Amino acid sequence: MRLPTAQWRALIQNGQVDVAWGGGPTVFDSLYKDGLLLPLEGPEVKAALAQIPKTIAGMPMMRTGPDGKVYWVAWTVSSFGITINTKVLKQLGLPEPKTWADLASFEYGKGVIKGFPITALANLPASTSITRIAQIILQAYGWEEGWRIVTLTAANGRIFDGSERVRDSVIAGEIGAGWTIDFFGYTAQLQNPDTKYVIPPDTSVNGDPIAVVKNTKCRDAAEAFVAWAITEGERIVFDPKINRMPANPNAFNTPEGRQRPDLKTIYDYMLTLKTIDFNDTLAVAMDNVVMYYFQAAITDNSDVLQQTWSKLLKAYFDGKIDKATAEALAKRLGEPVTFTDPETGQPVKLTPEYAMKINDKLRRDAAFRDRIQAVWREAARKKYLEVAGQIP
Repeated sequence: MRLPTAQWRALIQNGQVDVAWGGGPTVFDSLYKDGLLLPLEGPEVKAALAQIPKTIAGMPMMRTGPDGKVYWVAWTVSSFGITINTKVLKQLGLPEPKTWADLASFEYGKGVIKGFPITALANLPASTSITRIAQIILQAYGWEEGWRIVTLTAANGRIFDGSERVRDSVIAGEIGAGWTIDFFGYTAQLQNPDTKYVIPPDTSVNGDPIAVVKNTKCRDAAEAFVAWAITEGERIVFDPKINRMPANPNAFNTPEGRQRPDLKTIYDYMLTLKTIDFNDTLAVAMDNVVMYYFQAAITDNSDVLQQTWSKLLKAYFDGKIDKATAEALAKRLGEPVTFTDPETGQPVKLTPEYAMKINDKLRRDAAFRDRIQAVWREAARKKYLEVAGQIP
């Protein structure tokens, strides 16, 4: 049964479950620190653990305690990347993206000038995976540069009401490149051979854990299930309805695994990839601000943002402004707004410190959220129009 992670602790403490399976490593590390996971010690599960790499893309695939014992192990690997339509990019004469920043480039703006939206992402409050990508970019590039990349990626394309629409637009050839979680990319590759899932080096990869929990009434059976899940059970990830990346490389030697050379290519690439050290605690401390600022400043103003960006691109490529001027205006277009705080009446810039200060209130107080979103919306629109006025 799939239950919200907030309910896990009570169930574990009451001895109502034997295995935790599903959440990300942050959840499992929290359970481990609270003493709610048991070490995987039986001979069968130890033999299975030996098949799992200790790290993939520089990230741990198991949690080993100071006692040398393993408390959780990854059964699948998740990544966040870019799903591209190679046919669309070739038709427009654009290179395949290698980093998140490529989607926010002047080069990708050439599609905008031709009347073709190149990039796609979802409105952040409508998608946890797209919100995670925005957080990855903010941590990989820093707050100011991160928001420039996020903003101009939106300016170079379209904002959809869900991540599924991003995936589907790439598959259909309506978009050249879109932010997606990995299994959306794998699905696209199955449905359209012109699509490809790209993992930028400036992204985050994590193992999705499975573990035996404290107070289990059948520890041996629970460990046997974990052993099965990370060996024989890995076969189920290749089902097109599941479409996940196994943590165990031996899964590719099964009949099901041999049918997925697309995933094997990505798996081999991830073994050599070094991603960012993503700080989940920091992300959680400002997640509401990131979501609702994006909605107010970017989604709700997408018309003015994209019109201004198009004007800037045309002025640059027509030679009316030089590269330094164009880059300065692009930076201004993407930087977080300075606005009047609705509670203090004082001017303030949206910084990480301010974001963490108001993050919980945005979640608890709907009236405050509405007020500050209105302020952000107005300040962003004013900024975009000011930039437009500086373009010849």
